[in-house]
Amino acid sequence: MKYGRIAGIDKEISRIIFGTMIIHPDENGSYDRVFSLLDSAMENGITTFDTAKVYGSEPNIGKWMKERDNRSDVVIITKGAHPDENGSRVPAAKLAEDIENSLRQLQTDYIDIYMLHRDDLTVPVSDIMDTLNRYVGSGAIKAIGGSNWTVERFTEANNYALEKGLTPFTASSPNYGLAVQVENPWGDGCISISGPENDVVRKWYVENNMPVFAYSSIARGFFSGRVTSSDYSPDTDKLDDVCKYAYCHPVNFKRLDKAYTLAEKKGVTVAEIAIAYCFAGELDVYALLGAESLLEINSAVKALDVEITPEEAAWLVE
Repeated sequence: MKYGRIAGIDKEISRIIFGTMIIHPDENGSYDRVFSLLDSAMENGITTFDTAKVYGSEPNIGKWMKERDNRSDVVIITKGAHPDENGSRVPAAKLAEDIENSLRQLQTDYIDIYMLHRDDLTVPVSDIMDTLNRYVGSGAIKAIGGSNWTVERFTEANNYALEKGLTPFTASSPNYGLAVQVENPWGDGCISISGPENDVVRKWYVENNMPVFAYSSIARGFFSGRVTSSDYSPDTDKLDDVCKYAYCHPVNFKRLDKAYTLAEKKGVTVAEIAIAYCFAGELDVYALLGAESLLEINSAVKALDVEITPEEAAWLVE
């Protein structure tokens, strides 16, 4: 495993981050399988886990940490401020409710990295940063950031923090990977920095040393090796509907074909090529992905040792 650090966190952060959207007990209420997956992740050096209020997995992560007594060994990223049936939850009072709820569900007195799952342009950044910094000041949150935030709002928020002597955002979680996010997978407000149209945005991330916690780094299984461009059908049950809608488009099938070619050349899997691509450029990347088996965990970790040259990276997306 390889690790990095971000401001505010006194623990190393694994470059592969275990996404826990699918971490739930089975139909009999047993946690055996999901706890085994989480244990396997730790055994393979994956010490960082991504969750969110809307995933419903926070209580499961909290239960696992309590049973394993391993809170000090793991880095927990969770997210709030996702709109619900009543609208935006970015306003200060609702954001505070989400933070308090996450602390309870996770059975912890602090969150390592807290991110706003969505933005609301009608809410001043001053309200947001003031609210978050109250929790940073109390020690309940160690580092803050945004998921699906534009670089313009990041800049505005951090300029305000700098002016007021507050803790700024030190982490961002947009979509990033080999695939182009052609359609917003979960409706309005999904931000991607993949593709040639985001060259300027990626340059901002590099120039501002902003870590990228890349969600859907293998495009929700598009690069899992389950399908090829020639055998794909919209009726397949090998990919979920979100993957089909957001990623199953000609531009990505062209990239999938090239990923298969490069995988064969290097003797690795297509998933390992897709993950390795995330680390091939100048961005400070942490790749988020869900794993359903020990095999997938091992493959993700192996991908960190797959070297993709600048020329290969350029060829994959040309």
